[in-house]
Amino acid sequence: MPRLPNANGANEADSNFRYNRRILMKHRSWLLVVLSAGVALPQAPDLILYNGKIVTVNARFEIAQALAVRGERIQAAGDNAGILKLAGAGTQRIDLKGKTVLPGLIDTHTHAGDAAMYEFDHEVPDMETIPDVLRYIESRAKALKEGQWIRVAQVFITRLKEQRFPTRQELDRVAPRHPVYFSTGPDASLNSLALKLSGIDRNFEVRDGKPGRLEKDPKTGEPTGIVRSFARFIRYEPGGRKASPADRESRLKMLMRDYNSVGITSICDRNADESGIETYRKLKEAGGSSCRVFLNLAVDAQSPIEKIRARIEEAARSPLHRYDNMLWLRGVKVFLDGGMLTGSAYMLKPWGVSQVYSITDPEYRGMRYIEPDKLYQIVRHSLANEMQPTAHSVGDGAVTALVEAYERVNREKPVRSGRPCITHSNFMTLEAIRKMRDLGIVADLQPAWLERDGATLLKQFGHDRLRYFQPYKTLQDHGVMVGGGSDHMQKAGSFRSINPYNPFFGMWIMLSRVPRWSSAALYPEERVTREQAIRFYTIQNAFLTFEEKEKGSLEAGKLADLIVLREDILTMREDLIPKITVEATYLGGKLVHGN
Repeated sequence: MPRLPNANGANEADSNFRYNRRILMKHRSWLLVVLSAGVALPQAPDLILYNGKIVTVNARFEIAQALAVRGERIQAAGDNAGILKLAGAGTQRIDLKGKTVLPGLIDTHTHAGDAAMYEFDHEVPDMETIPDVLRYIESRAKALKEGQWIRVAQVFITRLKEQRFPTRQELDRVAPRHPVYFSTGPDASLNSLALKLSGIDRNFEVRDGKPGRLEKDPKTGEPTGIVRSFARFIRYEPGGRKASPADRESRLKMLMRDYNSVGITSICDRNADESGIETYRKLKEAGGSSCRVFLNLAVDAQSPIEKIRARIEEAARSPLHRYDNMLWLRGVKVFLDGGMLTGSAYMLKPWGVSQVYSITDPEYRGMRYIEPDKLYQIVRHSLANEMQPTAHSVGDGAVTALVEAYERVNREKPVRSGRPCITHSNFMTLEAIRKMRDLGIVADLQPAWLERDGATLLKQFGHDRLRYFQPYKTLQDHGVMVGGGSDHMQKAGSFRSINPYNPFFGMWIMLSRVPRWSSAALYPEERVTREQAIRFYTIQNAFLTFEEKEKGSLEAGKLADLIVLREDILTMREDLIPKITVEATYLGGKLVHGN
């Protein structure tokens, strides 16, 4: 990240001091917070950060000058004089010189284990156009033996300039002797050889009772190459280098360090299988983890319900289900619908015929993967075993269906304490939001999608159907607890990744709501304040993982996860927020990034 000029002029330290003084005078009674009122601190702190702008993110969003850390926890926050008096002979003192400090940031939606391995075999270039995609496939055809599969994973059509899938004919042209699998979320585009090798032709039918859709040319009846939820039918054979467990641990460790570089100290892996969980466990046991990890167990909702129940019970018996602030297996994840980036999110109204998404059926509403009674049973059994349920639910039809399942369980026993979650929750309705408030449902959203995909969604659905697309202000006003993150799945690099995981980028989007390729805000009345955007990535995300008493704010007794910024996020120019530089990141009082 390049160094930035001071957005507030050269006299930043002086202006910060005056700002801090005003805040501190306003809250004189709060200047020194200790572990319990009237009790002296028993030992000198190991670390004191002073002469800064400490954004505590406590209930009143108060600003301090200094912070004391003992071991892995915060001892006190207050003014310079009061905190420096606590120092002992062995206390490390760091003069912040007016810099801003925030709690460590939390990303509650990553797939870090998979993302770390995305380029293990070879580097994958950026692809912003159909010609970019075709050039990459052509280069792979030259690099691989004839007949080997070429797979392009998670290049979303909403983010291609042409806003469509590459066609079967285009894929045939650049790789006629290789089966090509353009895989993006649950949907894909296949070339002719991939269809042939998979036995998919005009007569193919889905007979296993599971979701699946084969798009056909309405004139000829031949497959167009576009398939939805068809992965089990595609006879893809992966090639390339084989990763060892040590490779996976090493690359996950490197990715965590990159998370630290943009201020992230905690993540959720929203769909972890046994192999991924074991990688996290080994890395943590070896002392290599530099992020705290909350795990959602991947559950195949297409399995028989007896098998699903057994899987949930096994997770609840796991030693990892006992709370550990570095690694905690506490959630269950299923997929309720497809994706808005690919054309299969389950909507209340039809998508409409679409060239963007290759939809030919005017009544098509997307893909729903779990029928109501089975969804209810999964939710009920998860909550009964103290596993937080969530489901990938993108469309307003899926969000409504999941809320109804939580509502049904709630009639038997209140669900609020289990903090049932909705993952993505992009398209919402006011009725669903009100029920979420009443039931205590939380939500995990990805702000970057508004910026990355808003223009394509406007083209597809029109302005009116996006009224409750990521409605942050409405959720805030209704008292619904929401947080989220990136859904990081591919590549390392906070802006290089296909789903950007730079949290300041996400905060900026919540403030601006301007999609790329557009100059107008998408429902500007849904903008939030800077304070609310910061809370989204700190204390609110901590609440989503039952840890608001452990982290998410800089208060006495909490974990000393904190970051030092070069710029002042509260006063700097809004358009520069995505370029904020994190100078130092501390995890439990230990420096994991910076000097």
